[in-house]
Amino acid sequence: MDINRVYSILNNDEKFDVFYEDRPVWIQGIQNNIAKIGFVDNFEERDVFIEDLYERNLYN
Repeated sequence: MDINRVYSILNNDEKFDVFYEDRPVWIQGIQNNIAKIGFVDNFEERDVFIEDLYERNLYN
């Protein structure tokens, strides 16, 4: 995923399926090329590179 796509997702009211390491996440914010994510299946948060995020329909 690239920074433009992340901004598009954050500025859109639609739901997007975003994943990190095969786990669904929501993007809490971005700074430079780092995204702060929260995992949908628990309360864990992590800072990851934007390039490591992907959308399922684009990944397959």
